[in-house]
Amino acid sequence: MNETWLIVGLGNPGRDYEKTRHNAGFRAIDLLAGSLGCKIDRMKFQGLYTQVNYKGKKLMLLKPQTYMNLSGRSVLQLSAYFSIPPARIIVMFDDISLPPGRLRVRADGSAGGHNGIKSIIAEVGSQSFPRVKIGVGAKPHPEMDLADWVLSTFSAQEEKALKNALEWAGEAALAIIDHGVPEAANRYNGKQ
Repeated sequence: MNETWLIVGLGNPGRDYEKTRHNAGFRAIDLLAGSLGCKIDRMKFQGLYTQVNYKGKKLMLLKPQTYMNLSGRSVLQLSAYFSIPPARIIVMFDDISLPPGRLRVRADGSAGGHNGIKSIIAEVGSQSFPRVKIGVGAKPHPEMDLADWVLSTFSAQEEKALKNALEWAGEAALAIIDHGVPEAANRYNGKQ
Protein backbone atom coordinates (compact mmCIF):
# COMPACT_ATOMS: atom_id res chain seq x y z
CA MET A 1 0.00 0.00 0.00
CA ASN A 2 1.30 3.46 -0.89
CA GLU A 3 2.33 5.80 1.87
CA THR A 4 -0.32 8.41 2.65
CA TRP A 5 0.55 11.90 3.87
CA LEU A 6 -1.70 14.69 5.08
CA ILE A 7 -0.82 18.35 4.58
CA VAL A 8 -3.03 20.72 6.54
CA GLY A 9 -3.31 24.47 6.01
CA LEU A 10 -4.81 26.28 8.98
CA GLY A 11 -7.18 29.23 8.76
CA ASN A 12 -10.73 30.40 9.28
CA PRO A 13 -13.43 29.80 6.66
CA GLY A 14 -15.33 32.69 5.11
CA ARG A 15 -14.57 35.73 3.05
CA ASP A 16 -14.07 38.01 6.06
CA TYR A 17 -10.97 36.07 7.07
CA GLU A 18 -9.43 35.44 3.65
CA LYS A 19 -6.53 37.90 3.82
CA THR A 20 -5.93 37.88 7.58
CA ARG A 21 -2.67 36.84 9.24
CA HIS A 22 -4.38 33.78 10.73
CA ASN A 23 -5.14 32.50 7.22
CA ALA A 24 -1.55 32.19 6.01
CA GLY A 25 -1.94 28.38 6.17
CA PHE A 26 -5.04 28.42 3.93
CA ARG A 27 -3.27 30.63 1.41
CA ALA A 28 -0.15 28.46 1.39
CA ILE A 29 -2.10 25.24 0.85
CA ASP A 30 -4.16 26.79 -1.96
CA LEU A 31 -0.90 27.72 -3.74
CA LEU A 32 0.45 24.21 -3.15
CA ALA A 33 -2.74 22.68 -4.59
CA GLY A 34 -2.37 24.92 -7.65
CA SER A 35 1.24 23.80 -8.15
CA LEU A 36 0.11 20.16 -7.90
CA GLY A 37 -2.69 20.82 -10.41
CA CYS A 38 -5.61 20.22 -8.07
CA LYS A 39 -8.29 22.12 -6.14
CA ILE A 40 -9.22 21.64 -2.48
CA ASP A 41 -12.96 21.45 -3.00
CA ARG A 42 -14.41 18.27 -1.48
CA MET A 43 -16.38 18.76 1.72
CA LYS A 44 -15.93 15.99 4.31
CA PHE A 45 -14.24 15.47 7.70
CA GLN A 46 -15.43 18.97 8.76
CA GLY A 47 -13.10 20.39 6.16
CA LEU A 48 -12.38 20.94 2.49
CA TYR A 49 -9.95 18.38 1.15
CA THR A 50 -8.60 16.76 -1.96
CA GLN A 51 -6.40 13.81 -2.79
CA VAL A 52 -3.53 13.89 -5.24
CA ASN A 53 -0.77 11.46 -6.22
CA TYR A 54 2.71 12.75 -5.56
CA LYS A 55 5.77 10.68 -6.52
CA GLY A 56 3.95 7.42 -5.89
CA LYS A 57 2.54 8.61 -2.56
CA LYS A 58 -1.02 9.52 -1.71
CA LEU A 59 -1.25 13.13 -0.61
CA MET A 60 -4.29 14.51 1.20
CA LEU A 61 -4.61 18.31 1.35
CA LEU A 62 -6.95 19.66 4.03
CA LYS A 63 -8.39 23.04 5.01
CA PRO A 64 -10.39 22.53 8.24
CA GLN A 65 -13.70 24.45 8.14
CA THR A 66 -14.25 24.32 11.91
CA TYR A 67 -12.66 27.71 12.68
CA MET A 68 -9.14 27.77 14.03
CA ASN A 69 -9.79 26.72 17.66
CA LEU A 70 -11.35 23.40 16.60
CA SER A 71 -9.03 22.54 13.69
CA GLY A 72 -7.97 19.32 15.41
CA ARG A 73 -11.41 17.76 14.94
CA SER A 74 -11.10 17.92 11.18
CA VAL A 75 -7.47 16.72 11.23
CA LEU A 76 -8.37 13.80 13.50
CA GLN A 77 -11.34 12.71 11.37
CA LEU A 78 -9.37 12.64 8.12
CA SER A 79 -6.18 11.13 9.59
CA ALA A 80 -8.16 8.42 11.41
CA TYR A 81 -10.18 7.58 8.30
CA PHE A 82 -7.06 7.15 6.16
CA SER A 83 -4.89 5.75 9.00
CA ILE A 84 -2.29 8.53 8.76
CA PRO A 85 0.06 8.63 11.78
CA PRO A 86 1.06 12.01 13.32
CA ALA A 87 4.58 11.75 11.83
CA ARG A 88 2.98 12.01 8.36
CA ILE A 89 0.71 14.97 9.18
CA ILE A 90 2.34 18.26 8.11
CA VAL A 91 0.68 21.45 9.35
CA MET A 92 1.24 24.87 7.76
CA PHE A 93 0.23 27.83 9.91
CA ASP A 94 0.85 31.45 10.86
CA ASP A 95 3.52 32.30 13.45
CA ILE A 96 3.69 35.72 15.13
CA SER A 97 7.22 35.11 16.45
CA LEU A 98 8.63 35.24 12.90
CA PRO A 99 8.75 38.34 10.68
CA PRO A 100 6.50 38.26 7.60
CA GLY A 101 8.08 36.19 4.87
CA ARG A 102 10.18 33.96 7.14
CA LEU A 103 9.58 30.22 7.48
CA ARG A 104 10.49 27.76 10.19
CA VAL A 105 10.26 23.99 9.70
CA ARG A 106 10.01 21.93 12.90
CA ALA A 107 9.61 18.21 13.55
CA ASP A 108 7.40 18.64 16.63
CA GLY A 109 6.86 20.79 19.71
CA SER A 110 4.27 22.48 21.86
CA ALA A 111 1.45 24.69 20.59
CA GLY A 112 3.37 27.84 21.48
CA GLY A 113 0.09 29.64 22.15
CA HIS A 114 -1.39 28.84 18.70
CA ASN A 115 -4.99 27.67 19.17
CA GLY A 116 -5.10 25.67 15.95
CA ILE A 117 -2.01 23.69 16.93
CA LYS A 118 -3.32 23.33 20.50
CA SER A 119 -6.51 21.77 19.09
CA ILE A 120 -4.59 19.37 16.81
CA ILE A 121 -2.33 18.22 19.68
CA ALA A 122 -5.39 17.67 21.90
CA GLU A 123 -7.38 15.73 19.27
CA VAL A 124 -4.57 13.70 17.69
CA GLY A 125 -3.01 13.05 21.10
CA SER A 126 0.53 13.84 19.97
CA GLN A 127 2.83 16.81 19.39
CA SER A 128 5.04 14.74 17.12
CA PHE A 129 3.87 16.05 13.77
CA PRO A 130 5.99 18.18 11.42
CA ARG A 131 5.04 21.79 10.84
CA VAL A 132 5.84 24.67 8.56
CA LYS A 133 5.46 27.99 10.39
CA ILE A 134 4.81 31.03 8.23
CA GLY A 135 5.93 34.34 9.73
CA VAL A 136 3.17 36.94 10.00
CA GLY A 137 4.95 39.39 12.30
CA ALA A 138 4.63 40.25 15.97
CA LYS A 139 1.98 42.51 17.51
CA PRO A 140 2.95 46.17 17.02
CA HIS A 141 2.19 46.97 20.69
CA PRO A 142 2.36 44.49 23.59
CA GLU A 143 -1.03 45.67 24.87
CA MET A 144 -2.79 44.94 21.58
CA ASP A 145 -5.22 42.03 21.76
CA LEU A 146 -3.70 38.97 20.07
CA ALA A 147 -6.99 37.98 18.42
CA ASP A 148 -7.29 41.46 16.90
CA TRP A 149 -3.75 41.17 15.57
CA VAL A 150 -4.04 37.72 13.94
CA LEU A 151 -7.38 38.72 12.42
CA SER A 152 -5.87 41.88 10.90
CA THR A 153 -4.67 42.05 7.30
CA PHE A 154 -1.16 42.62 6.01
CA SER A 155 0.28 45.93 4.81
CA ALA A 156 1.29 46.13 1.14
CA GLN A 157 4.92 45.83 2.26
CA GLU A 158 4.19 42.71 4.32
CA GLU A 159 2.19 41.14 1.47
CA LYS A 160 5.30 41.48 -0.72
CA ALA A 161 7.45 39.71 1.88
CA LEU A 162 4.76 37.06 2.33
CA LYS A 163 4.33 36.24 -1.34
CA ASN A 164 7.44 34.05 -1.64
CA ALA A 165 7.00 32.54 1.82
CA LEU A 166 3.50 31.28 0.97
CA GLU A 167 4.91 29.43 -2.04
CA TRP A 168 7.96 28.18 -0.16
CA ALA A 169 5.75 26.83 2.63
CA GLY A 170 4.20 24.31 0.22
CA GLU A 171 7.64 23.48 -1.20
CA ALA A 172 8.92 22.96 2.35
CA ALA A 173 6.03 20.58 3.09
CA LEU A 174 6.92 18.53 0.00
CA ALA A 175 10.61 18.65 1.00
CA ILE A 176 9.62 17.09 4.36
CA ILE A 177 7.99 14.22 2.44
CA ASP A 178 10.91 13.87 0.00
CA HIS A 179 13.91 14.40 2.26
CA GLY A 180 12.76 14.49 5.90
CA VAL A 181 12.41 17.37 8.37
CA PRO A 182 16.12 18.15 8.99
CA GLU A 183 16.84 18.59 5.28
CA ALA A 184 13.66 20.66 4.74
CA ALA A 185 14.61 22.83 7.73
CA ASN A 186 18.12 23.34 6.29
CA ARG A 187 16.67 24.52 3.01
CA TYR A 188 13.83 26.71 4.21
CA ASN A 189 14.51 28.01 7.73
CA GLY A 190 15.44 31.68 7.49
CA LYS A 191 15.17 31.72 3.70
CA GLN A 192 14.04 35.08 2.35
